[in-house]
Amino acid sequence: MALEDYRAPTKVKLSVLWTSTMFCYVYGDYFGLFIKGTLDEMNHGIMGPLGAATPGMLIGVSLMMALPSLMVALSLLLPAPLCRWVSVVLGLAYTAIMGISMPGAAPFYQTLALIEMALTLTIAVIAWHWPQANTPR
Repeated sequence: MALEDYRAPTKVKLSVLWTSTMFCYVYGDYFGLFIKGTLDEMNHGIMGPLGAATPGMLIGVSLMMALPSLMVALSLLLPAPLCRWVSVVLGLAYTAIMGISMPGAAPFYQTLALIEMALTLTIAVIAWHWPQANTPR
């Protein structure tokens, strides 16, 4: 007996992938709190390798993490052509950001970073290969 297979629209696929990516980001940051000395650095206003937690640094990091969060909703709300290009650009950008942040990181972080890179690269590939309106998904 064959099972019914749901074929999600591209926008749903992208939204789910951005959601999965965000969960990995959150868990990576949460688990990072268990590394010895992290909380002490935070209490002294240090953001790990980024240095001092200045207002400008906090705004920059907030914006950097807000974009993937917004993409969960924007993947469903933006017009398809705009969603496609934003997903390709941000997918590749966040793949690169994670690649840059991996060297010297804790093994758990490197593991999550590889998963995050696979997710964001998949986002870029799915968006790049967005089906035309008259072709099946």
